Amino acid sequence: MMSQPRGGRPSRAQSALKRQAILQAARDLFVSEGVDRVSMDAVAAKAQVSKATVYEHFGDKQNLFTAILHDASSSMTATAQRVLDEHLSDDAPIRTVEELEAALTAAMIDLGDAMVSSDEYSAVFALVAQHRQRTSDPTSDVSTEVVEEAFAERIRHFVGLGLLDTEDPRTAADHFTALTMLLAYNQQPIAALVDPERVKQTMIDGVRLFIRGYRARAHE
Repeated sequence: MMSQPRGGRPSRAQSALKRQAILQAARDLFVSEGVDRVSMDAVAAKAQVSKATVYEHFGDKQNLFTAILHDASSSMTATAQRVLDEHLSDDAPIRTVEELEAALTAAMIDLGDAMVSSDEYSAVFALVAQHRQRTSDPTSDVSTEVVEEAFAERIRHFVGLGLLDTEDPRTAADHFTALTMLLAYNQQPIAALVDPERVKQTMIDGVRLFIRGYRARAHE
């Protein structure tokens, strides 16, 4: 069991470590055995904490499941925003369609490296797929709304620069992610077996098709 300071409550850092250990343990157990078959006792044992600690952090199994999805959503949002800020910011030296294609390709290769081969994301998406077979609850999903809107905002920016042409940046963003991240996940759903070169090629091809479909006519 994880220890705590004598005569007092665990420190904030220790509490955070326990919380992460519980989330990882629950995620692994839920994926391998199914949410219904996993007890809070089993989660506590795998996380090497007391059952009381699990309940103290999450209250019940449904809250624990929701917390796994929330953490994955927050992590995905932070990763995507980092990539957008690094490759596609307002200050990025992108003035031609060719420069935009190169920047989008670099961004998606970066994002693919961070997410497609991630055991965490792979496990969470497997968990969501498993849960969808049991319930139509729309809250039992990883929220991608913030990420999708962030991509749509960048597309609006490049429409404003005259490089892309669309009256519906949000739909264009959906097409973009379908050609890149979603396709990469569908092609290689098991993180441990992911071929990074295949992910890279998927991103290159997807960006090229997106640019072909959405480049401004003046640049054709």
